[in-house]
Amino acid sequence: MEDKNGSEDQLKNKIQSLDDNEIIKRILGGEKNLYALLVRKYNQRLYRVGMSIINNETEVEDVMQSSYSKGYENLDKFRFESSFSTWLTKILVNESLLHLKKKERSVQRKKRELLLSDPGAVGPETPLMKVLNSELKAILETSIRELPESYRMVFIMRQIENMNVSETMEVLGISEANVKVRFNRAKVMLRGVLRSYLRDDEILKLYQSHCDRMVYSVMEKINKKE
Repeated sequence: MEDKNGSEDQLKNKIQSLDDNEIIKRILGGEKNLYALLVRKYNQRLYRVGMSIINNETEVEDVMQSSYSKGYENLDKFRFESSFSTWLTKILVNESLLHLKKKERSVQRKKRELLLSDPGAVGPETPLMKVLNSELKAILETSIRELPESYRMVFIMRQIENMNVSETMEVLGISEANVKVRFNRAKVMLRGVLRSYLRDDEILKLYQSHCDRMVYSVMEKINKKE
């Protein structure tokens, strides 16, 4: 008699060997639970790109959930013309920028309310940034975060996520020349401080616990919609 766990492992390996397009077709065919494979596969990329824009772990996780939900809801609109990873990353970038705009409007509104209630109030807001993880290299994290946003986004995509120029162009909606210029300038800004870290696998690493939590949250929302 075949071992049950062995059969389950074989099935799991078979499913995980499917490419994105095959998984998407099966999801659209009714196997919605397979979406968890895509969530787990691209968690690290979305986290890194999201952090390059928003720079706040809690807010990034919220935006990631929103992006995964939007990706699932619009999966039937995916045309298989570009890679799913590029399509999903573009959703994440748009959601991240929308989040920043909403946050900025909220900050400005609170400032106006503060001035109306207390015209003598002075001093800019100074929100504290959460430390991603005590094991991450503080110098590297700080240096990347201090890059101007336009350079930081390109650097994360090209250097850390290994996205090619075409993918980066498509996600950010900029020219090939702009991608190359921003990437090169980002490396110049980081040179010296980051020289020994540019190829380090620990750069902004999303640990397994984060991944498991994200998969659970996304799939819980998807299952509730049915």
